[in-house]
Amino acid sequence: MNYLTYLYLLTPLHVGGSSNEGNMMGIAREVHTEFPYLPASSLRGKIRSELEQKYPDEAKVFFGHKIENGQQPTEGEVWFADATLLFFPIASLSHHLVWITCPLWLERWNRWLDGSPLKEVVKTARTTLTAKTLKDIKVVVSFNTSKIYLQTALLQSQDIQILEKRHVDILNAQISDLVAGEGIISQLTEKLIILTDEDCIALVETGLQREVRVMLESNSKTVKGGSFRSEEAIPPETVLFFPWGMKPAKESNLTLDIRTSTTEALNQRLQFGGLEGLGKGWSQLTTVELNKEDKS
Repeated sequence: MNYLTYLYLLTPLHVGGSSNEGNMMGIAREVHTEFPYLPASSLRGKIRSELEQKYPDEAKVFFGHKIENGQQPTEGEVWFADATLLFFPIASLSHHLVWITCPLWLERWNRWLDGSPLKEVVKTARTTLTAKTLKDIKVVVSFNTSKIYLQTALLQSQDIQILEKRHVDILNAQISDLVAGEGIISQLTEKLIILTDEDCIALVETGLQREVRVMLESNSKTVKGGSFRSEEAIPPETVLFFPWGMKPAKESNLTLDIRTSTTEALNQRLQFGGLEGLGKGWSQLTTVELNKEDKS
């Protein structure tokens, strides 16, 4: 039994990377793409801590025993994959706020939606953005417009291809639970822009939230020497997703209570990453069950 969970960021998310440059506290990034992501270990640790409060004994079996009293750790009955970007918010002088995505993100998403018509959207986006006969189209958008400002870049009508309504409907169907309600996230498919992979990474890099922090001397309220640092974070309104599930060989041993509680925990607000005391990492989670056999 497999699931797909969407994380809609309510506050900036900071998950520390393996290395920092100078005084910059960087975030975790994929080695081969440089896109930010949320490691599976961070997801698993947070979800485990939530369930241990309610089912301490069952959680040890479900997630595996930790190294305690000289005992070796054991394999758990549940698996989690990394959370990767799906929709990223970008400031727009013409449309205030829009979300961007790219064929790479859509293809990753489609891998887990077995039999989904989403592959039509992925194919259309990839073909349109790479075709040289359509006046070098730069973006595919889900709304009618003749001009778009993406941060300071201006895209005019010859740079824009409007996504077919049936493709917008396909996107809406796949994320209907995510965009339900009246919040700003409900506008996602009305303000979505598909870019090339290369343009997407460039805009993500400039769209990350960066804050400068200093420590002050207690008496003079002047900056304390050597206390300057910058922190990176994925901005609020971003949507990530991660697949997870139960191992087939183990599934029969699971208790219904803890299985249900895991799904319930992944349909609420949880806080991930570091800087929790500063309110970072609050996310609204939405989980859907996948109709896909585990082939591992």
